Amino acid sequence: MTFRNNFAPANVPPRRYYARRSSGLGLLLLIAFIFCFFYVGRWLIVEDPLDHAQAIAVLSGRMPLRVLEAARLYRAGYAPEVWLTHSTEPGKSLQEMGLKYLGEEDYDREILIHEGVPSGAIHVLEPPILNTADEIIAIKFALNAPALRTVIIVTSKPHTRRVHTLWRVLTHGEGRIIVRASPTDPFDAQHWWRNTTDALDVVREILGLLNAWTGLPLRHP
Repeated sequence: MTFRNNFAPANVPPRRYYARRSSGLGLLLLIAFIFCFFYVGRWLIVEDPLDHAQAIAVLSGRMPLRVLEAARLYRAGYAPEVWLTHSTEPGKSLQEMGLKYLGEEDYDREILIHEGVPSGAIHVLEPPILNTADEIIAIKFALNAPALRTVIIVTSKPHTRRVHTLWRVLTHGEGRIIVRASPTDPFDAQHWWRNTTDALDVVREILGLLNAWTGLPLRHP
């Protein structure tokens, strides 16, 4: 006695039926992959509406775009202070070699002053940082005004989503951040695959988000 597969149509052999299902599933996955590939650049950008804050924090990198945007926001009256971060390397290693090194924060300070920010309104946060997670922690501890506890964080366009994610993971939602990117950031969200700089940005941010979503198992040595 033979039994017909109850899940396959009566007039279609089981092997052909499953082959059609596999082909259909493969087509759906291909469509999903293509959609994600073309949309991921725009998905990475998450900016918040501007509001008044305790300070404007500039994340390291992409000098001078980020710090110029911080100066513009300061002049517009959104915050009374600008916060910078700093790292120990490569300054420490070069100092041991007897070589003078000016860190990014030194140039950022000069740019801010040039753009009209008073030196007394510029503060370099401690402790030294190695990555964005360290910067988030430094900013979180600097938010000490209970009446406001809001900070504007200036970064680059593809980095905005990861900043939001790291803030939630590392601070458990304490305080409020307003994440902004420089409007002159050349990142092309719609055609990110057309140049190596944008492509590397997207790959780095996706890997960084995966690390954050899984609890930051990968740490800087």
